[in-house]
Amino acid sequence: MKRLEEFRIYYNHTIHPELMRLERKRKRLLLLLFASVFFFTAILFLQFYLHILAISLFLMIPFGFYITFILYRIRRFKTTFKPHIVNLILDFIDDSLNFGTLKYHSKRFISKDRFLASKIFKTEAPQYQGEDHISGKIGELDFEMCELDVREFSKVRNRLNYVFKGVFMHTTFNRELRGEIIILPDAFKQYLSRTIKSFNSSGGVSIDDVMTERFDEYFMTFATRDANVLALLSEDMQNAIVDFRINSGKELYFSFIGKDIYIGITEPKDILEPYIFKSNVSFELVREFFEDIHVLISIIEEFDKNN
Repeated sequence: MKRLEEFRIYYNHTIHPELMRLERKRKRLLLLLFASVFFFTAILFLQFYLHILAISLFLMIPFGFYITFILYRIRRFKTTFKPHIVNLILDFIDDSLNFGTLKYHSKRFISKDRFLASKIFKTEAPQYQGEDHISGKIGELDFEMCELDVREFSKVRNRLNYVFKGVFMHTTFNRELRGEIIILPDAFKQYLSRTIKSFNSSGGVSIDDVMTERFDEYFMTFATRDANVLALLSEDMQNAIVDFRINSGKELYFSFIGKDIYIGITEPKDILEPYIFKSNVSFELVREFFEDIHVLISIIEEFDKNN
């Protein structure tokens, strides 16, 4: 993929030097942490041999402050690492003529109401967490995306089950779309029965017989009777979606409600979260985040181009 090759060059020239700078900071923190462990062990031995509680307590006071300082530095390293790298990735993406300036806010996320308005997930979503909000323009289309971790209580076991974990995107189309359409991953059919039942009760029907055989291998498609499905999902568009699914190796969700388009891409890992006890200088660590963003943006570009 040409874009990935270009990103690899950008990584070598721009992101890798920043990772090396952050790596030196990580190693300094690790050295301070190990020194703290050594100092704490020394205090324990001192207490064991001298049996002088007052001296041990006196030594523990500054040590307590020191440990608090180290933990603060580690927490700060983890919270600043991702924004540094994400902003560099976005600088690469928005160099394209088709993009406006992309904005990033590490603590923001798409609202629960907006997520549920997609009609992809029928849930109360009692646990709804998000981060890494990115917004901008693709051509004339405004979009926003973020990482989400959505869970609900299991009816069988005393635990929370995943509803969705990955990157979720919302964009507003430049014209009203007729009817409503949802596209669900066939691999997750057993977990989406409530979504299907709810959409069917509001007038949706299965239209798998309208879609291409290749598309049906990976997706279940439902639409209301007034939806102009093939005008939005031409054979070329269906093939493009299947190609994105195969190349990413991740499950995709779509819905088209009025002017709104919603897309979700599953991602089981917390991507671009830094390590403390091993190196973060890795192209693979950065590539995963870039590819998730690139897949979603590429899909919207295809819709923009074909409609």
